[in-house]
Amino acid sequence: MEQGLNKVIDLALESGKITGVVMLVHRNGEPVYRRAAGLADREAGIPVAFDTIFRMASVTKPIVAATALAMVERGLIALTDPVASHLPWFRPPLADGTVPDISIHHLLTHTSGLMYNPMLEQLPEDLRITQGISDTNLDFEANFGRHNSIPLAFPPGTQWAYSFATDILGAVIAAVHGGTLEEAVVKYVAGPLGMKDTRFHVTDPNRLAVPYGDAIPVPVRMPETWAAEDPEGWTLTFSPGRIFNPKAFQSGGGGMVGTPGDIMTFLDMLAAGGKGVLKPETIDAGLSNQIGDIKRDEPGMTFGYFGAVVADKKLALTPQSVGAVRWGGVYGLDWFIDRDAGLTSLVVTNNALEGCTGLFPQDIRDAVYGL
Repeated sequence: MEQGLNKVIDLALESGKITGVVMLVHRNGEPVYRRAAGLADREAGIPVAFDTIFRMASVTKPIVAATALAMVERGLIALTDPVASHLPWFRPPLADGTVPDISIHHLLTHTSGLMYNPMLEQLPEDLRITQGISDTNLDFEANFGRHNSIPLAFPPGTQWAYSFATDILGAVIAAVHGGTLEEAVVKYVAGPLGMKDTRFHVTDPNRLAVPYGDAIPVPVRMPETWAAEDPEGWTLTFSPGRIFNPKAFQSGGGGMVGTPGDIMTFLDMLAAGGKGVLKPETIDAGLSNQIGDIKRDEPGMTFGYFGAVVADKKLALTPQSVGAVRWGGVYGLDWFIDRDAGLTSLVVTNNALEGCTGLFPQDIRDAVYGL
């Protein structure tokens, strides 16, 4: 494993496709590989360190999901609760004008009828809906209440579509908690696990990695507004400065920053069955198929509460075990938990999109399995 991972990382850094990287692999909760390499700030020559803070993008999602599930365990919310019972201002209709109930379960599983749609950010300013990684001065209600005039993509529970549902889940959490989403995350997850830098604000700006965007011949230092097309043709608009804007709603789908060590602590909690943060049965449910026979856009993959679940490793073209769970973050992160193999893997880069959706995380995955 070590030789293969070193080779993949060295080649990525030498090619310039990856600027900075932290790679952590645990086997049954114990470190078996640990490396920080490359630059957190290329122009200033500042190296990446294990305590470098990175923008987490969608690695925020499983942490917010765990917060919601901790509140479910305490009877504060229920998986069957209609979202509108907590957020009366959020009632998006179907195409026929009827208003369906969206449940907490639908939000957790991305079966709500919501979906990431670049067109929502291209509407006139008074109608525009920000979807988590671009900047805004709006709060939850002012931003997402605009969806009440836009039909859902499908009836809740009938299809799967990756979405800003976790942002709505974050709004539910904040409303029920009676404070900010960050306060709830700290209370139920980050605090008990000692994740001191995992926040919706930067605890130490001097340790924050500079984000870089894919370009030829080498990635570009991201300006305040940077647009890229992801592999499915979406246009993603990044605003690196959003994390410093206290007016922006705290995006449960992509708004946190944290260190690789903090993230690995969280993943180890999931892999180990909860460690007192969540009950083992909650973890088992969250790491298993929660969408039944609903098809996804990834062959051989289904979905739980924390990420995508391998259902057929041949169709999924992966060495991971059936039941392994994976997800990533578009700023350049990728992780997986393979409980059958005893492996938890996390790779964190400051490169969008290569570190998340490029060949790099696939090569890292294969090297973890010695391929």
